[in-house]
Amino acid sequence: MSVLRRPYVLFVALLLLAAGCSAGAAENPAPRGAAGPESSAGPSAPSSASARPVPVPPAEIPALGPQTRAQIPAGAGQAVVVTGDGADSNRSVVMVYGRDDPATGWRPVTGPWAAHNGKRGWTDHHVADDLRSPVGVFGLTDAGGRLPDPGALLPYDEQPRFAVTGEGFLGEPLDGSFDYVVAINYNRVSGVSPLDRTRPLGEERGGGIWLHVDHGGPTQGCVSLPEDRMTELLRTLDPAKHPVIVMGDAASLLR
Repeated sequence: MSVLRRPYVLFVALLLLAAGCSAGAAENPAPRGAAGPESSAGPSAPSSASARPVPVPPAEIPALGPQTRAQIPAGAGQAVVVTGDGADSNRSVVMVYGRDDPATGWRPVTGPWAAHNGKRGWTDHHVADDLRSPVGVFGLTDAGGRLPDPGALLPYDEQPRFAVTGEGFLGEPLDGSFDYVVAINYNRVSGVSPLDRTRPLGEERGGGIWLHVDHGGPTQGCVSLPEDRMTELLRTLDPAKHPVIVMGDAASLLR
């Protein structure tokens, strides 16, 4: 009987061996590290690491148009922006901006502060006694006042001649208005005391346009701020950053 079963056993063994080989070939995994078949969706998208960064434009000072921006010197690192409520308004708002790198642009430093300007508002062509503040971009290089230097970074001229008396347009006392001042470089020579009366454009074009302590009413053409804001400004303006003032009514600054 064992003789009869031997061929049958051998046949079954061969059959199982053949089936096992075919199953193993179908399920055999790809070697480690080998590339699999390409996706039918096509080549994969480039990784974010290889994508080119999108350049970010420098931050600009808000509410300034291209003509006004072009007047700001490339080397200026500080800008005091005075925005008037209207062409004939004597009220305005002051913001201070700074920039360390022209590639990144401007950033707010301090403000907003309420301020007064000329009684009759603003003008592109200031003349003496027109009671309007000049529109434009001007340097800020010199400071002074009746009171001792509060820590100004600009050259500071302490003089009793900065004393002022009398009344403003609303009957308010002017005492203390020139306790702290910063000269605005309109029709003046930079690098001297704000009290210097040299007028390169001529006397008829006015002068003596300053940032000074607010007395509670409009000015003859200056920009006035509360005393604590003036001391803060004096401690902020840095001659190494070539500060400027950008001033005018909102519509003019948008040009």
